[in-house]
Amino acid sequence: MNEINETKEMNENEIGRTIQQWIAQRHRESSDPVCAYIYDLHGIRQNVRRMLGTMPQGTHLFYAIKANPDRRIIEALLPLVKGFEVASFGELAKVREVSADVPVLFGGPGKKESELAGAIRLNVSYIHVESLLELRKIAMLAKQLDKMVSVLLRINLRTSTLPKTHITMGGRPSPFGLDEELIEEAVSIIREEGESRVDLCGFHFHSLSNNTQAELHAEMVQLYLRKAEQWQQAYGLNVRIVNAGGGFGVTYDGSHGFDWERFTSLLSQSEAVQMLGDKQLWFEPGRYVVADYGYYAAEVVDIKQSHQEWFAVIRGGTHHNRLPASWGHDHPFYVVHTERWPYPFARPELHEAYVTIAGELCTPKDRMHANASVDRLRAGDVVVFVKSGAYCWTISHHDFLGHPHPQFYYVTEGEHDEPTYDAVHVQHS
Repeated sequence: MNEINETKEMNENEIGRTIQQWIAQRHRESSDPVCAYIYDLHGIRQNVRRMLGTMPQGTHLFYAIKANPDRRIIEALLPLVKGFEVASFGELAKVREVSADVPVLFGGPGKKESELAGAIRLNVSYIHVESLLELRKIAMLAKQLDKMVSVLLRINLRTSTLPKTHITMGGRPSPFGLDEELIEEAVSIIREEGESRVDLCGFHFHSLSNNTQAELHAEMVQLYLRKAEQWQQAYGLNVRIVNAGGGFGVTYDGSHGFDWERFTSLLSQSEAVQMLGDKQLWFEPGRYVVADYGYYAAEVVDIKQSHQEWFAVIRGGTHHNRLPASWGHDHPFYVVHTERWPYPFARPELHEAYVTIAGELCTPKDRMHANASVDRLRAGDVVVFVKSGAYCWTISHHDFLGHPHPQFYYVTEGEHDEPTYDAVHVQHS
């Protein structure tokens, strides 16, 4: 574990130097304030390699692209993961633009008939069934298109033992999945209406998101496996796949996030996983794969005081990175000090002060961090928000007020998978 942490810290220092070099270069090339996302593709790949290295036999990793569907990220992960999970036809199209045959799981509630038909035509590997009506539509389309369709029933368990997190989708009333009492009816629909064109391959669970408790997550996965075994016996099924979803937590307050090594170690020791046999256990994380490898850099364009409080206004804000507003947290950051100041008047600056970092929108909710402690902050410095790789850009209201979008840059790998931590190799999209 210490070796892993030391390697991660070294990589963070390297990417930090790369970002600082890029900002200096950007200032030399343009007078516009800095506003950009930097994605560390090398770091993402290294993270996935680390995850794969501790996974038990019979388990596989998919990437849920809802966390970040950037094409360069999909391309970077294509050789490493078993496939991708998508939650709309638009996301499916993004994956198919990169690969025509990589395995794809199609999930999410409220799938429209056109989406289901399009997914079948584009040869999705499995559809996660969210309701009995959706299952009937799949059976109808499979017959009309004369296609075999493989499905996993998404189940909302009746249990009070699931871990409690910020976002919970199972073990309570929810628009997601089928209550387990409906499994028998679902099996009947497949057998009576599927006409041998709908293949029930197993079950899908995604009960919660952003869980930081490795021990409880391992217990939850073992519960999934026990339930799948019970249903296999009760309904005479041939369960080949149990998809345990994602939900591995990332923290933004400096506390410990999810311990993947501890989680996979517990799974390896569990009887339920050791007895998988011909079954496969799948995971489909998104946030945990990419969150730590994205950086949102925004230049301070103004520093002002109001009612004895200091505000730093950045070129950017929640229309580019909505996660802190959505989750109600202060987003972690560091400051890159710059020397550019082209004006004949004094440069506003703060020393050992508390400051709220606000965006350029006409709303008081456009705040990235309230009352942050800074040693020094000046207009023209650049605030770099770390952990901006997941659910930041794509969940944001990009066009509110019509401000320009940020630029996108990528840290890539060189020969022999060595990181190219040279500003020259940070590539513009």
